[in-house]
Amino acid sequence: MNASESVRGRLLVAAPGMLDPNFVRSVLLVLEHTAEGALGVILDRPSEVPVDAVLERWADVVSPPPVFFSGGPVAPEGMIALVRGPDADATGWVPLFDGLGSIDLAGAPADAPSLDRLRVFAGHAGWAPGQLDAELAQGGWLVVDAEAADPFTTDPSGLWRAVLERQSGRLSWYANAPVDPSTN
Repeated sequence: MNASESVRGRLLVAAPGMLDPNFVRSVLLVLEHTAEGALGVILDRPSEVPVDAVLERWADVVSPPPVFFSGGPVAPEGMIALVRGPDADATGWVPLFDGLGSIDLAGAPADAPSLDRLRVFAGHAGWAPGQLDAELAQGGWLVVDAEAADPFTTDPSGLWRAVLERQSGRLSWYANAPVDPSTN
């Protein structure tokens, strides 16, 4: 992958050798990737905190499982709400790519009447300028296309394997890699 090529809108799948405990066997959706840095959210780390415990008015529209997801180690007190389906003129709607956007949780669900899916992430993953490009060049991440359902998976614990299994060729082989390759 060219270091100047943006991976915005694509998935980063932790390579089997990823040792950073924040990202082992994780799948991230890249929300932004420019010369100034990159930002994404981890899609497969549900917490045990129900959304209704903090954001009661959004509880009826959050996608299952109805819990906060750990979006990453940066700013864990901050929230990013990913949504699919609101009208382009919905209050608080910020389009991202491919019909996916974010929405301001300070608003009310009634302000976005055509919400199809919603997931709330506490924190995010962030990279300084050039940092993600360096990690990609070192092979820490596998970059693959996202499918529309990935950010809202109902089986987060199986997402890493499912994303790899749907790849073609040798990339799909990683789906069966042991957590600790030395035990192979």
